[in-house]
Amino acid sequence: MRGQGSKDNINESKILNYIRDNPGLHLRRIKNDLGFSMGTIQYYLRKLEKEGKITSSRNGLHKRFFVTGIFGENEKDILKYFNQDTPRNIILYIVQQGQPTQTNIAQELRITSPTVSWNLNRLTTANIITEIKDGRYKRYTLNSDIDPLLLTKLLKSYYPSLWNKWSDKLAEIYLSLSFDAENKERN
Repeated sequence: MRGQGSKDNINESKILNYIRDNPGLHLRRIKNDLGFSMGTIQYYLRKLEKEGKITSSRNGLHKRFFVTGIFGENEKDILKYFNQDTPRNIILYIVQQGQPTQTNIAQELRITSPTVSWNLNRLTTANIITEIKDGRYKRYTLNSDIDPLLLTKLLKSYYPSLWNKWSDKLAEIYLSLSFDAENKERN
């Protein structure tokens, strides 16, 4: 019987550490990544939540998990969407481009307009992005309440490979803007 308590602590620690390192993941992803059975992972997630070590937040059909006391609601919302490819790509494209239209987003990311529209509605409802009317167009921008440095921090901390790709793009944009500015000064 003593061995069971030790195994419980090991499993609980393993799950807690995994959630700390991968905030905002849903039950099935945690289960698959750690290789636990569904019943086992549900047991430990309920236990950790009851003990106040983790919190959960709904995102559509999925319940997403976070270690208690690390993230504010804004950060949790961003991480929930960063864990999904399409919303994450839309957010990063909006930050990169400034104020793209739905058509710009669909063309650049090569996804259908209905998919873009559905994701834009979700991101707007979550107050991550803001819709701006521009004549007959709607443009999208990062919500002014979200500090772009927060996105940078979350990307660097929890998505290092994505951060490396994105930071390379930002460096290219900065260099091209600097080059354009130099050419304007010369002319």
